Amino acid sequence: MRAAILTAVGNDKLEIRDDVTLAPVGPADVRVRIKATGVCHSDLSAMSGVLPQPVPLVPGHEGAGEVVEVGEHVDNLQPGDHVVINWSPACHACDLCLGGQPYLCTKFMIESFSNGRFRLGGDTTAFGMAGCGTWAEEIIVPWQGAIKIDPEVSWEAAALIGCGITTGVGAAINTAKVRPGSTVAVIGCGGVGLSVIQGARVSGARTILAVDPLESKHELAKKVGATHAVTPDQVPDAINELTGGAGFDYGFEVVGKAATVQTAWQITRRGGDVIVVGAGAMDDMWSVSAFSLLFEGKHLHSSLYGESDVRHDFPYFAKLYQAGKLDLDSMISARIRLTDLNDAVAALRGGEVLRQIVLVD
Repeated sequence: MRAAILTAVGNDKLEIRDDVTLAPVGPADVRVRIKATGVCHSDLSAMSGVLPQPVPLVPGHEGAGEVVEVGEHVDNLQPGDHVVINWSPACHACDLCLGGQPYLCTKFMIESFSNGRFRLGGDTTAFGMAGCGTWAEEIIVPWQGAIKIDPEVSWEAAALIGCGITTGVGAAINTAKVRPGSTVAVIGCGGVGLSVIQGARVSGARTILAVDPLESKHELAKKVGATHAVTPDQVPDAINELTGGAGFDYGFEVVGKAATVQTAWQITRRGGDVIVVGAGAMDDMWSVSAFSLLFEGKHLHSSLYGESDVRHDFPYFAKLYQAGKLDLDSMISARIRLTDLNDAVAALRGGEVLRQIVLVD
């Protein structure tokens, strides 16, 4: 089959190979034929080493497809089912899972560093990003990594739900629990940032400020729910105009940089909530004084995968999409093929595109 291969961390180019095979399907595994997969900033982070991954690597973690084979111990899925790939599958048995935080379970993530399910040229092991590797025609994942979804949902929308939508909408609904009538600022208007905006809109926020240096992204931010959009240098005026100088009830950082975490802290009111959604580098440090941390009364949260239990949230977000409450189609800037991935990666680095969706025949 065909797949995109990163041969070394830091490489700008992928090898598009057609001699890729899969390991045998294990008793608790499923094999999925990928139908659509997104090109996400986290994929760039895996390629650059910001998000450590083993190589050779098949990138891609945001995808959807059709089940073609199940292991002998799998009884909740069958060939023909439409599924969304869950890049952070939960074991449903550890203390985190049983305590209601399945998005923090690391069992399968840890295993993915030693269990490569791809084979190059017949015998060289290759790994899938986050144990997935959706930039391939087919993948093998544990059954917990494939969540059944309504077959009426388009493949493109299903793929977006697999990461960007769940991460962003979940950050607003699950992590922040945005209250109706509140004020929200979102720093970063990529795919996940736009999803945060939509989550805030669905939650009933009265004011949603989108912040992004690229003015070309402001129109779409407003289309999906932002009430206002500004560049970073316009933020002080926006705080005065929209909050009377007090700051926003919720400040979302969706870039993954220490500098923008600092900005999110600064634009959030006393007693407000600062939510870090962007995936940053391990050595990109941010600090806040002990005095400010206590006396400003702000609450600092991280939001990993939108704090979602995907067994519930994937189908729920799909229903919101089908009901017209989430606008996923407007977030797709291009539909491409696997052979176009190098151009897609370059375009994403340029910053102008949102979600490019790979459609796999």
